Amino acid sequence: MLHLRAIVPREKSGAVRRLLEAEPGVTHLVVWPGVAVSPPGDVIACDIARESANLVLDDLRALGIDEDGSIALESLDVALSRSAREAESDAPGEGADAVVWEQITEATSEESTFTVTFLAFLTIATMIAACGVLLDNPILIVGAMVVGPEFGPLAGLCVATVQRRRGLAARSAFALLAGFPIAMSLTMAFTWLLTWSGDFDKSMLEGDRPQTSFIYQPDWLSFWVAFLAGVAGILSLTSSKSGALIGVLISVTTVPAAANAAVAVAYGDLSQAGGSLGQLGLNLGAIVVAGTGTLLAQRYAWSRTHGKHHPGVPGLRRD
Repeated sequence: MLHLRAIVPREKSGAVRRLLEAEPGVTHLVVWPGVAVSPPGDVIACDIARESANLVLDDLRALGIDEDGSIALESLDVALSRSAREAESDAPGEGADAVVWEQITEATSEESTFTVTFLAFLTIATMIAACGVLLDNPILIVGAMVVGPEFGPLAGLCVATVQRRRGLAARSAFALLAGFPIAMSLTMAFTWLLTWSGDFDKSMLEGDRPQTSFIYQPDWLSFWVAFLAGVAGILSLTSSKSGALIGVLISVTTVPAAANAAVAVAYGDLSQAGGSLGQLGLNLGAIVVAGTGTLLAQRYAWSRTHGKHHPGVPGLRRD
């Protein structure tokens, strides 16, 4: 279940109330007349089944509530109520299959912005992966994959493509195009520092590395692993099953490939650097293609199985 709170201008309060009363997936409807101060108006709150959320949000935006008032939506961890169970039962479809577009757009927008924190996590992950590739240690590789934040902007690109949000696409692309080169440059400096201290050596890169050699040897299997990871990542995002996302993050080699490329450039091994960059580009492209395709398939499947009009309020269209 989701909890909705809206600040509604007094002249639109009746229309919003009728809209929510007509939606079978809405329950626990409460109206506080005239209590809102900024912006002024009525406060209307209710709980909504996930599968009804898009329809309600579309109708509220059609009434201009996002412009004249406000709309806030949050997830409910627990809702102990018979009427809540009935609302979930009456709502069309299954909650786990519902994509709440505004929710994932907001989530990916926050995670795909280039910030100091994003760059710090990406740099730390790349440095950990550099240790992993030189030590041929798969545990460090897995750790670097978990720390890396790159799935946020990748998911942002997928959502932006489907939703046609240029701003989100630009932020996501900038986070990737600026983040990886900076993180790789800092990892090169990290490599030189540890070489000077005697902890790293070029022979560690060029020696036999049976556990991590796949990082700089891209092939079609690499593509399909990344493609499947992209599908799983988007499904975990849209269904709020974040636990599955950890498994996705450790199944692709974006950060380790960037780290191997940085170390190889630092030591002048352009052959390994080229292979690693190829692996990086292959994985990034496969994830974006798979994620975008998954979102398009979800939107098409949902539109095919749900109605276009509100059941009780004429004139409100469903997109």
